[in-house]
Order: sequence, then structure tokens, then C-alpha cells
Amino acid sequence: MVGACGEADLSSPDGSTARVTTDEDPQSTFAMDVDTASYDYARNLIGQGSVPAPETVRPEEFVNAFRHPYPQPEGDGFSITMDGARLPSNHRAEGETRLLRVGLQTRADKTTTRQDARLTFVVDVSGSMADVGKLSVVKSALKAYAEQARPTDEVAIVTFSDEARILREMSPARDGLSADVDKLRSEGGTDLEKGLTRGYEVARAGFREGATNRVVLVSDALANIGSTEASPILTRVREAAAKQITLLGVGVGNDYGDRLMEELADGGDGFTVYISGEDDARDAFVNRLPATLTVRALDAKAQVTFDEDVVESYRLIGYDNRKLSAGEFRDDSVDGGEVMAGHSVTALYLVRLRPGAEGNVAHARLRWQDPQSRTPQESGSDVTVATLNLGYDDAAAGLQVSYVAAWFAEQLRHSEQAAEITRSDLITLAERAASRADDPAVTELATLIRNTRD
Repeated sequence: MVGACGEADLSSPDGSTARVTTDEDPQSTFAMDVDTASYDYARNLIGQGSVPAPETVRPEEFVNAFRHPYPQPEGDGFSITMDGARLPSNHRAEGETRLLRVGLQTRADKTTTRQDARLTFVVDVSGSMADVGKLSVVKSALKAYAEQARPTDEVAIVTFSDEARILREMSPARDGLSADVDKLRSEGGTDLEKGLTRGYEVARAGFREGATNRVVLVSDALANIGSTEASPILTRVREAAAKQITLLGVGVGNDYGDRLMEELADGGDGFTVYISGEDDARDAFVNRLPATLTVRALDAKAQVTFDEDVVESYRLIGYDNRKLSAGEFRDDSVDGGEVMAGHSVTALYLVRLRPGAEGNVAHARLRWQDPQSRTPQESGSDVTVATLNLGYDDAAAGLQVSYVAAWFAEQLRHSEQAAEITRSDLITLAERAASRADDPAVTELATLIRNTRD
């Protein structure tokens, strides 16, 4: 769980991060975030002709929803890529403003060498899960996972509605998992607190040193019985988790408790995804879940220190509820983010340079704990004015995708930055980015922007 940062005065009225002068604070510090649920939820609603509520839109999750081909490190730490460019010509900004991208990447696991998994699926079977696109999709995905699970992986299932019960004790995933999934039926209310508490008890009982131990909460997060806020629920499971059991939140349904699921995953040393249908579900359970089982970094934090002689001000796009104070960067009692194998994390800044600026713009520093030894580790990198002077049209395709995704989010949440580029201009930039990226996901992004009603 991210600690309080005492920086409320740096937020705009819409809750987004305000522009900060380097005279006020030359350091931007935040907990890393690999969630993508905000984008996937918006994508689902827009595809049905609706729009997401502004408070569910988090720009960093829009940016991180896309593949970024950053180089992988040789070890278990991070590679750091820092690049940037001038803004698009139709983006309205004062002074010499530039885009700065900080890209972080962990090493992916090889399927043959990853750790064995001990997964406790905590499945919501309340009445609301009978809605189209909820429990039926989950059952299909769990069966798909069972078909490709390794013989040495083990799975338990806890279900919850009014009460929580153990449907399946921890046992080899290939032994009868599909038959157990067929027993899932929806009824009653939603006591998420009981479900998650029982799930962590089962995960702790089945804990195995040297394996990846994870609770996978699958729910529409519409809790209506027991505690319905994240903090008291997390208090109950924290002792069982003990930073050895991570949480993956899998959100489902058009009617979805986004805020609760995000807060649970942040506080549960994990991340969230959202599935909108059969294809999404299979991808999440068959491709993404096994590939990202191994935890590469605990309590990962980033701190970007801007050169006060070169940079007049900066604005971090998104990460509004992930900000930390500068002093919390090396305070290991303050939680950061957990980053899994093969994950990338991207942070996008608007940086206003001083007139005639030259030389070093910023130094990015990362700090995390080794998941096994809990030993703190750090690495860093720099970026110069020359790098940020590249024209937008000549910038890396990934940087252009990051810009388009970020400003699409800003427009959806009606932030102060939203009006800096028009929707029609953003559509044009999105279509150009799609043609360069040669990625179906980016093509879909351009389509979403074009089809989104104001």
C-alpha cells in the first residue's frame, strides 16, 4: 500500500498532478504501477457505446496497457530507458516544453525455468456474478488455465457470496480443476471481506518456500456485506500475506467496483487486470498469468531528479494516487509497487526547459527490494536536452503511443491537460502511431478514440 505523501497541494482540482516548479521541488517520486485495468475497463465500455466515469480513468494504466520494447536486463533488476521529444505541433503548451519518457523493464521468465506456482483463486459467486460477461467468462478462463498448467503447479479455490467456503484444497492444477470449476454457481450477496480473508488463510496453509504464492481475486468488486472498503479488509489479510503472498485482482463486468479492486491490489502487493469477454479472459489466465508469476521486485519506487538550472517545471502524467514524498524513496517502511517478471513500467512527463537550456535534464533512480533476501537495490540513468530536442514525428513509435494513450485518458477524465490538444488532432496522431507501431492493440486504440462520444 502506498504511503501518504503529504503532497495534496500539488494536485489540480480534478485530482490530477499539477505542474511543479523545480524551485518548489526538483524531485518527483512515485511507487511503480503495472496495473492495466483502467484502460481495459474503458475499452469495454467504449466498445458498447458508453464512456467510463472520469474517476475510473488513470492515465498511467492507459500507457502501461501497451507493449513497450525496452531492453531486458541480464539480472533480476531493471533496465532503464530514458528518451523524449518535442510535443506534436498541434499540442498547445507554454515555453520550451518537451515530452520525457522513463521506461523500466524486468527480465521475462522462460516457461521452462519459472518457479512452480501455488495459486489460490478467490472467486465471487454472488448473485451479481450471474450477469452476462461475469461468472460464465471466469469459468471458461479457469478451464483454459487448467489445460495448460504445469504438472507441478497447485491450485486452490475459495468461493464467496454471503459466506466463504473452500471449494478445492491446494492440489495439483491438472487434477480435477475443470470439474471443480463446473461446480461454480452464483447466488446471494457479496461479502468480499470473508472471501479474501479465507483465501489468504488457504494460501498461507498451502504456502511453499521457493514457489510463487499468489491469491487471485476474481470479482466485480461490488461488495455489499461486511467491510466494503479496502483498508479494513487489507488489515485482516496483511499478517497472512507477510509480503510473501501477492495479489492479482481480476475485474469483470460492466458494473464493476474499480476503486475497491485497485486499492486491494495496491495494498496486497500485486496488480489488477480487467477482462471483458472470452478472449480477454483466456489471454489473462493462459498467457499473462503464467508469464508474470515470478515477482522480480518488491516495494519498487522511482525518483526523477530534475536539474534546476535546466528545467523550470515538470508535470508527471498520472500516478496521482501513487505519489510519494522525496524522503519516502529510501524509507523501506513505506510500501512501493510490486513488479513481476517481464513487466514494463512507463512514466511520462511534460518538462518545461529554461531558455537556452543545455546539458543534463534529469537523473532517474530506482529502488526496490530483492524478493528473496529483501535486500534494497538501486540503479539509475540520465537524459539530456539533446535527447528531448528530437521532433515528435521522428520520435520512437512507443513514445508516440504513450503520448496518445495518455492524452486520451486526460480527455476521458476531463483534466486540466485535456484541452491542450483537440480530439480530432489526437485521432490523427493515433492513426499515425497505429500505422508505425504495426500492433493490433494500437490500431484498436485509434478506433476507440475515433468512436468515443464526448
